[in-house]
Amino acid sequence: MTRFTVLVADPQPTSAVHDAALCAADEIGTRAGVRDTPEVIDLAGLGADLLAETSPALEAALERVADSDVLLVASPQAHGTYTGLLKVFLDRLPELGLGHAVAVPMTVVDDLRNSRGIEEDLRVLLADLGAWVAEPGLVLVGGETAGPDHVVRAWADVAAPGLRDAVSVAV
Repeated sequence: MTRFTVLVADPQPTSAVHDAALCAADEIGTRAGVRDTPEVIDLAGLGADLLAETSPALEAALERVADSDVLLVASPQAHGTYTGLLKVFLDRLPELGLGHAVAVPMTVVDDLRNSRGIEEDLRVLLADLGAWVAEPGLVLVGGETAGPDHVVRAWADVAAPGLRDAVSVAV
């Protein structure tokens, strides 16, 4: 059994980023041979718990992420990089807290000219936590989140073979 988690770091609950992340998770899950339906953690739903010293909801989310075999991390661009929600959440993990996970970075940007920095920043963050990070990450332009299927499929054509190999080794 592969523990697959989608971590959505959009400040808006059940946003277009959330929906696009589920589309991407379905596509890569199918292509990488991950049969389990992913559990979704929407950080917007944690609200003030993210800053609390401890809370049952936060602890459960951190445990789920740390125990994931495959972790798709979706963040919109915020001030040139991933959201503060994501940073605050991932800062709660211990050093190498994603040490056995295959991480898939997904970003949503306003303009593709600004996409390289956020994807690289997210990749570095996940690797610093010990994850093996899939290449390439998925980058969507905001307008593509309403119907990301064609972009997700094109990305998966490139990313799925390496991801499939990484998942087979990690699991």
